[in-house]
Amino acid sequence: MEAAMPDAARKNLWFGVALALLASLPYLFSVYPQLTDYPSHLARYRVMLDSGQSPFLVRYYDFHWILAGNIGADLLMVPLSHAFGLECAGWLLGMILPPLTGLGLVAVEWTLRRRVGIALPLACVMIWSPAMGMGFYNFCLSLALALFAFAGWVRLGQWRGRWALFLPIGLVVWLCHASGWGVLGVLIFGYEWHRQKGLSAFLAPWPLSLPVVPMLLSGGAAGGLSFGDNVLAYKTAIWLKALRDQSMPLDLATLGFVVFAVLVAALARRIDGRLGWAALILGGLTIAMPRHFGGGDFADYRLIAVALMIGCLAIDWSPPLRVLLLASLPFLVRIGVTTFAWHGQSQVLAEDLRALDRLPAGAIVAGAVVVDPAYWGINPFEHAPSYATVRRDALVNSHFAIPGIHMLQLRNAPQGFVDPSQRIFAKRGDVVDLTSFAPARSAGYLWYFGPVGAARLPAGAQVLHATQDSILARLAKSPVPR
Repeated sequence: MEAAMPDAARKNLWFGVALALLASLPYLFSVYPQLTDYPSHLARYRVMLDSGQSPFLVRYYDFHWILAGNIGADLLMVPLSHAFGLECAGWLLGMILPPLTGLGLVAVEWTLRRRVGIALPLACVMIWSPAMGMGFYNFCLSLALALFAFAGWVRLGQWRGRWALFLPIGLVVWLCHASGWGVLGVLIFGYEWHRQKGLSAFLAPWPLSLPVVPMLLSGGAAGGLSFGDNVLAYKTAIWLKALRDQSMPLDLATLGFVVFAVLVAALARRIDGRLGWAALILGGLTIAMPRHFGGGDFADYRLIAVALMIGCLAIDWSPPLRVLLLASLPFLVRIGVTTFAWHGQSQVLAEDLRALDRLPAGAIVAGAVVVDPAYWGINPFEHAPSYATVRRDALVNSHFAIPGIHMLQLRNAPQGFVDPSQRIFAKRGDVVDLTSFAPARSAGYLWYFGPVGAARLPAGAQVLHATQDSILARLAKSPVPR
């Protein structure tokens, strides 16, 4: 029988749980999740769940399930959408992910040390990573499950049946996202290497090997791999943007604080090797891995915050509660800034979406979104035109629908009518000229999002709805949906 929990340990545990739950604040103050890719994912769910009921979706889209390591959120959306409706289910699933990750961090620290120390509030800073801000639901879900699975691995210790339990656990984590599966393997290896430092550590993650079967049957991940151009500059940039969210000064200062905390802990020999080895390996993978892997983008970028998270979680120091409160300030400040930004952006998007009242069902829409390369913050409007599919069953050019990679495919659509054809790169103050915007040549409507009104629209375009940062216009040669 375990000894009774000391009062201080109990208080610190509840403090950690409270921090984890606070991670959901941006969702609680926003109707629309302000995530870059979210509208296009929501549109994919719309087609996935339609089952051929909409004649327009049947005409414009195909959806085929693929057994791959990137479908966790899609699977969960089936029961959630039936229970709550599509948009509510998408919001609910996203709202669960940040606190689920935080609770996974609590589970790991409590399992390893039977207490909550300074590691937790520092690690919580990385919950709202760029991967979360860009709307990588599958990856974030797999990361949260990987943390719980690792805690389970440690907790079960020498139980002989552990390997059998982790065969399906590994498969579930992989189904959510292959990167989370890889993180789990690194965590297990690092833990076992610290304990044994021998060949057995390399063999320890073998119970996670079940996903190798579907990977071999499918011929491997589609899409190949690529480091891109100017690798050194790119790798430097993604590390500087490791905690990119809303404010460059705050994000850079937080990154500096986190790195400094890990370095000080290492110099003070306060790094727990059971997690420290995994953090070191993950940090190395951010350099060694390509940007594009298996059809996904930012395969290396998304691991930076994970490496920092595990590095912070490796700090082995349990100060008084007042010190924990002080250490939680970076997380609390960042979550407050993100919540404030989301609240305002959600209100702006709500006004923009009123344009859909003027759009007929089944319309062909050319989305045009201004992307400023010099802008630091995460742009939540890059895929906003995809809401036309969610609510009006429209054909839109802002979806992820590349053949051989994505489950959503276009049919009866102009060539290249997919992401990133909606993006228009322009700096603040530039004239936005849409007179020759290529996707508009095959569309009946143009839906523009930008920080300033478009200076020029295609000839004959009729503005139907306009806000401070968006325009919906009917084009001169507007196809009539049949």
